[in-house]
Amino acid sequence: MPLTQQTPVALNYRLDGNPDKPALLFLNSLGTNLHMWDVQVKALENDFYMIRMDTRGHGQSSVPQGPYTLNQLGLDAVELLDELKISEAAVCGISMGGITALWLALKFPHRFKKIIAANTAAKIGHEPAWNERATQVMEQSHRAMIDLASSAPQRWFTAEFTQHNPEWVDGICNMLSNTPPAGYAACCQALAVADLRDTLSRISVPVCVIAGQFDPVTTVEDAQYICSAVPHSCLKTLKASHLSNIEQADAFSQTLRDYLHK
Repeated sequence: MPLTQQTPVALNYRLDGNPDKPALLFLNSLGTNLHMWDVQVKALENDFYMIRMDTRGHGQSSVPQGPYTLNQLGLDAVELLDELKISEAAVCGISMGGITALWLALKFPHRFKKIIAANTAAKIGHEPAWNERATQVMEQSHRAMIDLASSAPQRWFTAEFTQHNPEWVDGICNMLSNTPPAGYAACCQALAVADLRDTLSRISVPVCVIAGQFDPVTTVEDAQYICSAVPHSCLKTLKASHLSNIEQADAFSQTLRDYLHK
């Protein structure tokens, strides 16, 4: 997989689908990597030219010194598209990737024709909790990542999905346990201060918000708040917890196809 030559971060990315089709950029959640989108890529390979990237500090991307900011996460995506000479794309992000997608809609409306913001919020969680988690990870390193991975299924999936899909759950949790601690902590620090609540009304790009009916992290109410503030928006609720693109993979992929083909 190629790496961009950006300074000070090298982004691992992958290209799939048909280069003659519209571009679709995927942005991963905290503690995962570009393979969280494998099912969507397979389902949509005939519909789009898909770009996946490991967020800085995640997967095989480099781990520059933190803390990071939402601005940096968003500009990484823009600079990747610049390097690939892609002038316009739709973007689908989940959780941390979702708030990054909203930032892109706000700051670069001419580059992003439609946004899918899944399982996210204009303000995710609370600053003290994020900073506490970042400190814990920096102090305990890989031990903290293993502990986070062991408790992740309770936040990311419903109990029913976890029971019947252990291979999927184990695979996603392994992404978390193998995430570089420094990169994870630096992204926690970015989320601690990321807050788009006062700027959502300025988004002019159409936005589809996907919520998980059973999501304890970014709730349906969080999704409704985004839709109430963004002028051209719609809401789709799936019977899933936080990682709805995995728990309801077919419905998620169909939502993307339907929305982006309108």
